Amino acid sequence: MLFTGKKLLVAISFTLMGQAGIAQALGLLDAYEAALQHDPVYRSAIHENEAGQQEATIGRAGLLPNLSITHVQSRNTGTQIFSATDATATSPATARTQSPLNFDSNVSTLSLRQPLLNMEAVATYRQGHARANSSRARFTGNSQLLVVRLFEAYVESLLAQDRFNLAKTQRDALEELMHVNKHMLQKGEGTTTDVLETQSRFSLAQAQIIEANDEMEIAQLRLEAIVGQEIKQLNRLSDTFQIHAIQLPDYDSWQALALERNAELATQRHTVMSEQQEINRSHAGHAPRVDLVASLSRNKAASFIVQNRDARFASIGVEVNIPIYSGGRVNAITRQARANHARAEADLDAIKDGVLVEIRTQHRLLQSSTQRIKSLELAVESAELLVHATQKSIQGGIRINLDLLDAQQQLFTTRRDLTEARYNYLLAYLRLQFAAGTLVLDDLQKISAYFTASN
Repeated sequence: MLFTGKKLLVAISFTLMGQAGIAQALGLLDAYEAALQHDPVYRSAIHENEAGQQEATIGRAGLLPNLSITHVQSRNTGTQIFSATDATATSPATARTQSPLNFDSNVSTLSLRQPLLNMEAVATYRQGHARANSSRARFTGNSQLLVVRLFEAYVESLLAQDRFNLAKTQRDALEELMHVNKHMLQKGEGTTTDVLETQSRFSLAQAQIIEANDEMEIAQLRLEAIVGQEIKQLNRLSDTFQIHAIQLPDYDSWQALALERNAELATQRHTVMSEQQEINRSHAGHAPRVDLVASLSRNKAASFIVQNRDARFASIGVEVNIPIYSGGRVNAITRQARANHARAEADLDAIKDGVLVEIRTQHRLLQSSTQRIKSLELAVESAELLVHATQKSIQGGIRINLDLLDAQQQLFTTRRDLTEARYNYLLAYLRLQFAAGTLVLDDLQKISAYFTASN
C-alpha cells in the first residue's frame, strides 16, 4: 500500500514530539536557573562587575586623609680617637688613643596628609563613580543577554532536533514508497523511473539525516556549555500556539524605552562621563594643590657626640604645591583625554544608531511574523491535503510518482518553515525587550508558557 497522508502526518507528529520521557525534559526556566550557576560568560560578568564597583572606593580614597607610620631602627658602629702631646719629650710627640663607639638609634614618625584643594583628586572621585556606574550598567546588559543567549541556544537545539526528526520521517516515508514502487513494478503496474526517482530521493534523505545529526549534536553541546549539564530532552513548543498572546506597544514607545534604558547605551553614557572627568583630571596638572600636613615624631638615639638623646616633635601646617613646568606633559595628556572623550561620544552615537536599527528590525519582525505564521499554518494544511490528493490521483492514473515526492517534500519543508517562524517570533520578542532594556524574568516566564513537556 501507499504511505497514506494520515500515516505520514501521524509519523511526523510523533517524531517531532521526541522519544524521551517527561521526567527528563529540561524546561526553559530550569535551563535559566542552571545557566545562572554555570554559564562561564555570566560568571565572568559577575566578577567584572565586582571589580568595577571598587572604582568608586578607589576614587574616593584620594579625598580622604592619608595616615602612615614610619619607623627606622639602626645600629651604629664607630671608633673614637683621642690625641695628646708629650711635653717631656725633646721634640713634640703626639700620643693617639682610641676607643670603640657603638650605639643604637630609632626614629618613629606618625604622618597625616589631608587634601584641602586637589582638583585632580576631585576629578578622580567623579571618574570612579562614572566607571562604577558603567560597570553596573554593563552587568545589567550581560544579565539580560544571558536570557537571549540561552533562548537562542535552546531554540537552536530544538530546531536541530526538528530537522533531524523530519529528515528521519521523510526517509522512512521514502523507504516505504520505494518498497511500494518496487512491488508495483513487479506486478507490471509501475515503472523503473518511479523506482529510480524514489531511490534518488531516499539517498538524498540519508545524507540529510547525517548532516542534521551533526547539527543536532553541535547545537546540544552549545546549550550544555551554558547550562553546565548533560541534556537528555527539552520541552517543545505547544501545539496550541497563540501568536496574539504577547501584547506589544507601538514602535515609538519602544524607541523611547530603548533610548532611555538600553544597557549598552547606558554603559556608553557613563563612559563618556568618565572620559570627561579624565579631561578634568589631566588638566588639573596645572592647578595648585593644598594639603594639610601634620606629624608626630620620636627620635630616640645617640650620636658620636651626644649620648642617649630622646627627642619628641609635633608639627602641623599647610603645604602648597604650585606646578610651573612639566615638560609639556600636562598639555599632551589633556589633548589626549579630549580626543578620547570625542571618540567616546562618537561611539555613543554609533551605538544609539545601532540600537534604533535593532528596535526597528525586531519590531517589524514581530509584526511580520504574525502574518507569516498564519500563512504557513494555512500552507501546512494545504500541503497535507496535497499529499493526500496526490496519492489518490496516482491510484487513478492522473498523477505520477514524482508528483507525490514533490508533495511530500513540500509538506516537510513547510512544516520546518512554520516551526522556525514560531521560534523566530518568540526570539524577536526577547531581542526587542533586550534592545529596549526592559527584558526581565517575567518575559522569559511568558515565553516558557509556549513550551510543554514532551509526551
